[in-house]
Amino acid sequence: MRRILLSLIIIIIGITFLGRLSYLQIFSFSPDQVIEDPSIKRVYTYPERGYIYDRNGNLLVGNDPAYDVMVIPREVQPLDTLEFCGMLGIDKEKFVEKLTKARVYSPRLPSVLVPQLSKEDYAKLQEKMRKYKGFYIQKRSLRYYDTPSAANVLGYISEVNEGDLAKNKYYIQGELRGRTGVERYYEELLRGRKGVQYIQKDRFNRDIGPYKNGSLDTLPEQGKQISITLDKTLQEYGERLMVGKRGGIVALEPATGEILSMISGPTYDPSLLVGRERSKNYTELYNDTIANPTWDRSIHAQQPPGSPFKTLNALIALQEGVLDESTTIRCFNGFYVGKKKRGCHCGGGLRNLNSGIYQSCNAYFAGTFRKIFEKFDTTDEAMDVWEKHMKSFGLGDYLGYDLPFGQKGRIPSKEYYDKWYGDNRWSSSFIISNSIGQGEVLATPVQLANMTAAIANRGFYYTPHILKKIEGKEITDPKFTEPKRTTIDKEHFEPVVQGMADVYRKGTARWLQIPGIEVAGKTGTAENFTKINGVRTQLTDHSVFIAFAPVENPKIAIAVYIENGYFGSRYAGHIASLMIEKYLKGDITRKDLEKKMLEKTLEHEYAKPFSGEEFKINERVW
Repeated sequence: MRRILLSLIIIIIGITFLGRLSYLQIFSFSPDQVIEDPSIKRVYTYPERGYIYDRNGNLLVGNDPAYDVMVIPREVQPLDTLEFCGMLGIDKEKFVEKLTKARVYSPRLPSVLVPQLSKEDYAKLQEKMRKYKGFYIQKRSLRYYDTPSAANVLGYISEVNEGDLAKNKYYIQGELRGRTGVERYYEELLRGRKGVQYIQKDRFNRDIGPYKNGSLDTLPEQGKQISITLDKTLQEYGERLMVGKRGGIVALEPATGEILSMISGPTYDPSLLVGRERSKNYTELYNDTIANPTWDRSIHAQQPPGSPFKTLNALIALQEGVLDESTTIRCFNGFYVGKKKRGCHCGGGLRNLNSGIYQSCNAYFAGTFRKIFEKFDTTDEAMDVWEKHMKSFGLGDYLGYDLPFGQKGRIPSKEYYDKWYGDNRWSSSFIISNSIGQGEVLATPVQLANMTAAIANRGFYYTPHILKKIEGKEITDPKFTEPKRTTIDKEHFEPVVQGMADVYRKGTARWLQIPGIEVAGKTGTAENFTKINGVRTQLTDHSVFIAFAPVENPKIAIAVYIENGYFGSRYAGHIASLMIEKYLKGDITRKDLEKKMLEKTLEHEYAKPFSGEEFKINERVW
């Protein structure tokens, strides 16, 4: 009996052990166990990153094959370091540094030793790598740019850093991720998902085959192909016009909010940030603190909007009922704030809404601004109403576009002025410069373009966005497909639109007319100050211009801002008119305007703060 009982106990214990082992092997598996197991090697397979096309199906960004030399530190055996470094094209100190870094990261996991070998280097190395234990070559893809433009929009990819590794466990050292622009915002769509193979190793550290017959292996998932809203031809043309100039251009399709062109000048060829020279090239671009080619002026540059802002003050005045189209205000070649006269170069005389817009009369809009504030019992109440109207056009806050970073601009509030002047110690005359887009108001080029689209649509806009299609399917995100309405009623827009159309017909942009296209626009000049040797110095004014076309059923709304570009129609107006004609017609008939913009440069203006040459301050404020 004892013998039988002992046998039963042994059998039960055996069954328990077998059951537990089966459970651990079959049911209690976790990926962490594989990662921690020194007898299992992981080999990653990387998918191609998604291609990027423009709105018309033209390729912008594709892929080229590239090869990384990988190292698994614990598998490295003694080797001829000098010979190996010579083959890789690196010195011994760099080799030791990279190997040490890889060992600190993980002795068991692969790390990139030398990234992005060329096809030629790969051909030389592939047959010789087998003699260097612990090293192997892994194929992946690098970005190929089929355009020299749109670097600020497309962005670039670079190797993950320690911060990326800490935030996102998907990445391992040596992998690449989108760093700026579309590449960053749509990283998860574009990168796809890497595949992994688990390889079983024996006690001599030799590969013996797939772990668990490959049941845990995964295949790579291809990155998604996306189409963005840019027009490749328009973008490239705009960047040609911006050579030798600094500033930003944003063009939108009013009916959708799609960004047709987003230009920052100066810029750079995006292919500079690909390959083994990427780090060197980026350092040179980043350290150019004078031209700042890596600073995207289209979404970062916050400047006073100048006279285009007058159109919004006109709309607010109409909405609040403080004037109508026939209301006149006399211009005495300027207007007074207390005893101080502010200039105006419209020619003087009586101005109504229409002539006030197309002749850009400062006095008319100073009077209009006062009328808005005089309607209300208190300055605080008036300021709240004015601020609410302005912000309904997307000013003074982030627009919510699908690109990283950017600035919010500024629409000042009563709290802002209370801080400066004290509560109930200021009035409209203190902030009268806001009537003509100077003062404390700031806007970015993308905000000005969005404001223009809202006027073109007679009271609403769509959030500007860059993504158009994913794998051929149109986006449906309500954030980008539902209109945002302003606080101004539709009927008040027509008189302002007609005033903007007269800017081209007989006003401050009359010499910029485009044959066969009716354009509505507004010239603008923004005062420009900086500190030179600690002294606040006025520089040559910035040139600002907004426009949309055609006036009825508009297809394009555009804002152009040119640093030190003199008055509005001189540089910004020329470029806006050419961009409109290029988009709507495909060809340019105003060759005279094109010749000027392709040949003229403002580099002499940008050199003045360093050369000591005198600045010529504009006498016109348009």
